[in-house]
Amino acid sequence: MSLGELVLYVAIVAIILTLIFGFGMKKVKNYGLSFLQNFAGVLFIVSGAVKVVDPLGTAYKMQDYFEQFELTFEPTFLSFLAPLFPFLSKYADTFSIIVVVFELLLGLMLIIGHRRKLVSWLFLILVVFFTFLTGFTFLTGYVPSDANFFDFSTWQSYDANNMRVTDCGCFGDFIKLEPRVSFLKDLFLLIPSFLFILLWRQQHQLFNSGIRDAITIGATLLFTIYGMSNYVWNIPDYDFRPFTEGRNLYERKSAEEEAMANVSIQGVTLTEKSSGKVIPMEYNEYLKVFKEYPSESYEIEYEYSEPELERTKLSDFVVFDEDGNDVANDLLQQEGYSFMVVSYYLKGEVSYDYITEQDTLYKMDTIGLNTDTMRVEKAIDQIVEQERTEVNATWDDDFVSIYKEVINPILASANEDQYTTYVMVGKSTFDAMYDFKKYAEVPARFYEADNILLKTIVRSNPGLVLLKDGVLVKKWHWKQIPSYEEIKNVYIK
Repeated sequence: MSLGELVLYVAIVAIILTLIFGFGMKKVKNYGLSFLQNFAGVLFIVSGAVKVVDPLGTAYKMQDYFEQFELTFEPTFLSFLAPLFPFLSKYADTFSIIVVVFELLLGLMLIIGHRRKLVSWLFLILVVFFTFLTGFTFLTGYVPSDANFFDFSTWQSYDANNMRVTDCGCFGDFIKLEPRVSFLKDLFLLIPSFLFILLWRQQHQLFNSGIRDAITIGATLLFTIYGMSNYVWNIPDYDFRPFTEGRNLYERKSAEEEAMANVSIQGVTLTEKSSGKVIPMEYNEYLKVFKEYPSESYEIEYEYSEPELERTKLSDFVVFDEDGNDVANDLLQQEGYSFMVVSYYLKGEVSYDYITEQDTLYKMDTIGLNTDTMRVEKAIDQIVEQERTEVNATWDDDFVSIYKEVINPILASANEDQYTTYVMVGKSTFDAMYDFKKYAEVPARFYEADNILLKTIVRSNPGLVLLKDGVLVKKWHWKQIPSYEEIKNVYIK
């Protein structure tokens, strides 16, 4: 679904509600304002609903913003704000629930006309907050990757590759919006925001104040409990991401890679550096005259055809073994059933000591033949210094218990039945992985993957994924993993 289609559907619902409240319930004072109330309310409810099913997705997006804000503010006169963002990042999941529930409640309160003046101001504050985020995302497209946002003299022509955060997450994984579109959307929402404040007395109100209070309190509890259920003790009950149950991951990944390989250059845009003159040209034409436009004098921007298949996070499914080999396709092509454990990171405090040791290298000394034993004696060739890494880790006891009590029994039983088992870890080194593997007694091989990819696969740390011939059969939050016997009886056929 596109943003245009969503806006159309929201507008239709808003019109229906306005007619019901006006002609059916006789509650409308200003039909235009009531329509905006319903439109903004329904839009916020839809936006909040697609995020409340996956609060961790919003939390991860907030962490992206907090990281970029820290890097942006640290070298500037606003450096005193920089330490705030790592603190906020630690509580991103809580912050996510608060923002999503707040968005849902504002939408509901707008529709029923509850506390009109207060809600009007809160709506404006939230829209300004969203506008700030989407504006930052969009405007970083003008900032070179090696420059600071506030160094305005370095800004150049817009390049989407320069954006620090590529997606605002306004509609979660339901609809991916270009930052420019998201920013314009929020600018548009500022119009009803100011109208609500100026004309709050003309907004419609449904029911009496007691019923409106009861609806708001009940909705707050319902939204909060439902949102927490989608990450605290279970994974989202609806998945907008590409790693959905029933999908053949290998086939989809291969199809996306083939589609990207078939993308072709359609045209070029040449910009003369001295004058700024822009010259659009078809690619075939450019190939005939490219020598006339040297890179010293012209900036060249290529225009590519659209891939036949939309690229998803599956295209980023890259997994490394300890030798640095990408084994992603090998894992996805495993015949039969396989058990994949996903850990975005291994919880604990890890440090490294780099120890330099002397090592003696020998050579066979033919002169030093021992006549009694008839053996060639070894002679010292050279003494070299070698560096080894020693891991000092204090692993989180609760996290280790999850592996020992929940994950390990599943993996051990699967190993006995000769199924493939492995653990994919993000934000770690193999030295740390092996230390954890030994400490937690994990009976499976460890691989390294991008932690963002792992967060996309399953919203649980750790989480369990059951695959068969590249098809994702089932995935579980660690708190919901059934017994191995139940997995065999229900899911392995």
